[in-house]
Amino acid sequence: MFPGLLLPLLIAHAAFCAEPSVSRSLRAANSGLFTIGVGIHDRIPERPADWPLLIAQFSSITPENCLKPDPVQIAEAKFNFTRSDAFIDFANSNGLQVIGHCLVWAKDDRTPPWFFRDGTNTASRNLLLARMKTHIDTVAGRYRGRIAMWDVVNEALDDGTNFLRPSGWSLACGEDFIVRAFELAHAADPGALLIYNDYNNELPAKRAKLIRLVRSLRERNAPVHAIGLQGHYEIDRLPLAEIEATLGAMRELRMKVVVSELDIDVVPRGKWWADGGKHRAELAKLDPYRDGCPPEILRRQADQYAQLFRLFRKYSDVIARVSFWNLHDGQSWLNTFPWRRVNHPLLFDREGKPKPAFHAVIAELQKPSDQAQRPAN
Repeated sequence: MFPGLLLPLLIAHAAFCAEPSVSRSLRAANSGLFTIGVGIHDRIPERPADWPLLIAQFSSITPENCLKPDPVQIAEAKFNFTRSDAFIDFANSNGLQVIGHCLVWAKDDRTPPWFFRDGTNTASRNLLLARMKTHIDTVAGRYRGRIAMWDVVNEALDDGTNFLRPSGWSLACGEDFIVRAFELAHAADPGALLIYNDYNNELPAKRAKLIRLVRSLRERNAPVHAIGLQGHYEIDRLPLAEIEATLGAMRELRMKVVVSELDIDVVPRGKWWADGGKHRAELAKLDPYRDGCPPEILRRQADQYAQLFRLFRKYSDVIARVSFWNLHDGQSWLNTFPWRRVNHPLLFDREGKPKPAFHAVIAELQKPSDQAQRPAN
């Protein structure tokens, strides 16, 4: 259970915080507004170089991959908990909340193919729901009381004209699979906060689908407690008005929100999908900041992080958690997605040193409250 890690970790934390450049902490500066978390590499127990920054700055951790359906149950009834056990032992031993990500991923390429098969035939609705029950009972039940929040269903809403994304789940079960997933997760771990997580929820069309989904789940008494806004944004394209509209809608619905995967890409990627992907060969060669991010870009990124956290403070009655996705720039998924380039999307550089964005966020978190907040529940 990593009992020998706590003392060296506390010593490293004290040494880390003694350095003037990193003496301020996100987890301390938020003053109880919301939990500050981070999505972190599954092998964090084996990476002591990351511990001081992690422990000094963050209160919760989300494993990048080891609790997703594919690695946990790659074949029917063959569960592998080696990495997730180590991750959760490490977190629990060091006072870090764990965010479970995720029990059901509503994309066929993110679900083990056997889920949807019955021999040479397509699995029936009843078989698919039975397999879901076994998976959630086993995984959420194993960690009952040790995981603070679960992303129960991930990315079920469609980006196009459909309500739900076409998948083996939605084709067999319609919306029932979402309702059932929340019921099963609550039964397996009644103390966990249960989240529906998705991306682009701030865009008007998808926001309308999100509102419809929340209302429908409520009507069916599904125990959904919060909505996850993934928050993968691009520099100079921050949709602040749209984000506020979504936060306002969730406030009206008396629904909590988590910002589950926050970063601001400094090498914008939106063009990758434009015009049928015809720009991809050109973009694949684009690596403008491989030798470092210019001060002007870092300043603009800092200003935009400040704007985001100003908004988050305004809706702190609604927001339960804000989690960055990856610990520092060198570990960001945006160094390889959707093409390989040197990216700088987070608050800490490749050496774990605070960037202008860090100081901008700290400044926003430490501002005195300028308005009374209305409770969201």
